[in-house]
Amino acid sequence: KIEDTSVKEEKELSKWLNKTEEDLKSFYGQPDKVEFLDTNNRNYVYIFKKYKIKCERKFEVNSRNIVIGFSSKNCF
Repeated sequence: KIEDTSVKEEKELSKWLNKTEEDLKSFYGQPDKVEFLDTNNRNYVYIFKKYKIKCERKFEVNSRNIVIGFSSKNCF
């Protein structure tokens, strides 16, 4: 069952690839945290709580303000 939700989460987040930073922010709002990477890219970190479990989604945005990657932890 966890496997199913992981696949669903992955599929949902992959829709954001090649979208703009503006699209991301208009959907999720301002990120909880922005991490600046050595590559001049940045991670927009969104933190949600569900059933006292902290879900963390990170979207990597490049210098052209395009989403090029993502990761998700404890989200279901």
